[in-house]
Order: sequence, then structure tokens, then C-alpha cells
Amino acid sequence: MLSAKLFRSTIPSLKGPISPLVMELPPYRIPSLKGILILASERSREFLKKAGTIIFAGVVIVWLLSTIPLNHGESLEGTYLWRIGSFFAPIFKWAGFGFPEAAIALIFGVNAKELVVGTFGTLFGGEENIPQALQSLFTPLSAYAFMVMSLLYIPCIASIGAIYRETGSVKWAIFSTIYSLIVGYSFALLIYYNFRLIQKN
Repeated sequence: MLSAKLFRSTIPSLKGPISPLVMELPPYRIPSLKGILILASERSREFLKKAGTIIFAGVVIVWLLSTIPLNHGESLEGTYLWRIGSFFAPIFKWAGFGFPEAAIALIFGVNAKELVVGTFGTLFGGEENIPQALQSLFTPLSAYAFMVMSLLYIPCIASIGAIYRETGSVKWAIFSTIYSLIVGYSFALLIYYNFRLIQKN
């Protein structure tokens, strides 16, 4: 709501008379068990399709980038994945999670937000290792800032594509991507520094 108000007052193309929203609502009834099962099965099928394609492909790419070049030994340092993470990590330092693993997870999370956890699992050698590994990297406060960043930053690629289809404008798709990045990072910074001040006091 605040973003809509901000855009309307600052972007000339959004100014002008407000178009009335007319929406026909369906008759509301208590759902039947059959309807619930059909809807649940459709949603489950959609998720499994997504998990079996986008998420699986993303995890495979993360794994490939974490293994090449082949002469890096058992450590991730020296791999293409580590280089990518190390390049972007300093940007997130001020929000409390300036280490390559967090940067890598956020980068691949653009493909699908579920990939953030999948990426951590690949980086740490399996999902069973995630809790212990994250406790060594995050403080409770930096973890909270990271979660807020993950929630608010760039929507998934499918959402960006939907914005482009609805607006018919590459500029709006790019603008929404950059704006959500700024919002996500700003709130992560706000939470991290405000709560640090509270903890000190």
C-alpha cells in the first residue's frame, strides 16, 4: 500500500483519475470434501512439477558450479560458485550476512525462492548438515535479517515474466526487480542495525 502511494505520487504515468475496480464474486459455500481433495491434488501436482524441474535444475547447476574446476580439492574455495559468492558477499556485509554461502543462496533464490534452502543443502553437503552449518555462520539477528531479505527481494523469475506480460514493458519488469532488491536490502539493514542498537542498550 505504501509502495502504491509512493509510485502514484512520484511516477507521472500513474497519476490521473482512479479507475473503479469491478469484481464479480462467486457465491460462497462450505467447501465439499471432493472439492478440497481435487484442489489439494492440483496444487500438489503443480509443486511437484516445479520441484522436479526448476528446483532440481537449480540444485544441479549449483552442484556443477561447486565442482568445477576439478582441481579445487574438497573445499569449495577456488570453484566458480565460490568466486561468484565471494564477489557479491561484501554487499551483504552491512546486513550481517556478508559471507559467500548467503550470497550464493540469494542469487540462486531468484530462480525460485525454494532454491535458497536447496542451495544451502548443496553447499553444506546435504540438508541434514544445514542447521549446524548455519549456526556457525549466522547469529540469530543476522539470520532474521537474511530471512527478511529472502522474503522481500527479487520475486522469482516466473513473477518477473508475469509482470512483463501484464505491463508489456521491459522497463517495468526491470524497475520492479530493482525496487524489490532495494526494499529487501533496506529492511534487512533496518532490522539488523536497529536490533543491534537495542541489544547494546
